[in-house]
Amino acid sequence: MAKLTENAFRDVNIAFANELSLISDKLGIDVWELIELANKHPRVNILQPGPGVGGHCIAVDPWFIVSTTPEEARLIRTAREVNDGKPAWVVEQVRKAVEGRPGAVVACLGLAFKADIDDLRESPSIAIVQTLAKELTDAKVIAVEPHVDALPKSLAGRGVDLMGLDEALEQADVVVLLVDHTVFKNLDRTRLADHVVIDTKGLWR
Repeated sequence: MAKLTENAFRDVNIAFANELSLISDKLGIDVWELIELANKHPRVNILQPGPGVGGHCIAVDPWFIVSTTPEEARLIRTAREVNDGKPAWVVEQVRKAVEGRPGAVVACLGLAFKADIDDLRESPSIAIVQTLAKELTDAKVIAVEPHVDALPKSLAGRGVDLMGLDEALEQADVVVLLVDHTVFKNLDRTRLADHVVIDTKGLWR
């Protein structure tokens, strides 16, 4: 139970940040600046939002608590729903970006569930790329994941191309940052000047 509690606690805190990003988007507020300002308070430490929550612990363990005590675990359930719903919000941002751009190329940067690893388990990036490939019938979807050599089975045969960062940037109209890998962090920002950029990690602020 202690391990489940640890991961549920982390999930709830991430959900607060993710929900704050949705609120900020609706109000036209820079969520990254908002969190930076709020965190100046000595007893406030808001985490950074992202495209969802992945991995085989945080994205899974809270459900064991919910399934065992469904009436009591209302906050834990809501946090899971918020985090599980974030990929759909990202997809909607991409859909808006390609609207009126038939044949647009969308480069999705990162498939792992966190930075600088090759672990794709429960990754929200996978779900996002899957949905984009299925729903954006007039667009081409590219995946860039420097830590793997091949697409996972869940993306193979879905019309998604895996390619290197340089090639992807040459082809892309829309760049979607999903994972804050170091190689993406070190990217020369001038190379993004001619692209529509959707930065789900606040890496290129």
